[in-house]
Amino acid sequence: MKGPLLALLSMGIYSTHDAIIKLLGETYPPLQILFFSALLSFPPLAVLMLRDPAHGNLRPRHPLLLFVRSTCIVIAGVAGFYAFSVLPLAQVYAILFTSPLFITLLSVPFLGEKVGLFRGLAVVTGLAGVMVVLRPGATPIHPGHIAALCASIASATAAIIVRRIGRTERTATLMLWPILGNFCVTGASLGFAYQPMPLVDLALTGVIGALGLTAAFFLILAYRAGAASLVAPMQYSQMLWATAYGWFFFQERLDAPTFIGAAMIMLAGGAILTREPKPQPGAPEIAGTRLRGEMVTTPRPGLLLRLLSGRK
Repeated sequence: MKGPLLALLSMGIYSTHDAIIKLLGETYPPLQILFFSALLSFPPLAVLMLRDPAHGNLRPRHPLLLFVRSTCIVIAGVAGFYAFSVLPLAQVYAILFTSPLFITLLSVPFLGEKVGLFRGLAVVTGLAGVMVVLRPGATPIHPGHIAALCASIASATAAIIVRRIGRTERTATLMLWPILGNFCVTGASLGFAYQPMPLVDLALTGVIGALGLTAAFFLILAYRAGAASLVAPMQYSQMLWATAYGWFFFQERLDAPTFIGAAMIMLAGGAILTREPKPQPGAPEIAGTRLRGEMVTTPRPGLLLRLLSGRK
């Protein structure tokens, strides 16, 4: 049970990371929060990137794919921070949980994987769950819903690209370029919408970055301690954290359509996880799993594991 328990702890930390984003998002522009969160999380990430055992410069071997991956991570961060700022936490999670569905769909044209009847039905069920959550026609679709969906698709695209080029690109290159892209985009936004932050709120942006790294490390420990089939489904415990945080701090209530739609999406995602292709021999087991979407403040645990273990 050590692996699943560590994963539950990791997801609780991730959820706290997201709740602070929502708290600050009530006062400050999401791009400003993302800029300072990424800025304050860069020093520890830079120390980790120095551990990259591969030799050479930081020039990418696949510049176009790395540019697309970096763009996707920036989009996921911007869209995700905006969605957390304007939507109930449970609704954001319900939509972000669709990332495994999009990874499954994208793996067919980009990785040549085959999607059988079982996973195909799971994808259809999950997408139907999205329609239940959004209720198009019955309730207006908020821009935050579109942003959350964009974050999910962007995260899935970034995950597919890193599975394709991860073995040939330096780990430091894979991590550094999205960070630089984020600084350019969010830093430029400060000239249009900036609100002075007291020291306490600025410190909270640093806490966001620290929580993202801490959660990733606990997730690495979870996959080292337990089988992926037991650890991976624990990501859906974030819905419980979202319900609790929403109720205690934001006066949010989990309505029936969101609950039903989220249950359909989680059921579909769990079904896909059980049919996840096994990683190639010699690859860390964590590298082949459908993990929480990657943002600048929540780096991909598989890349962190590679740095920590000294793998090229």
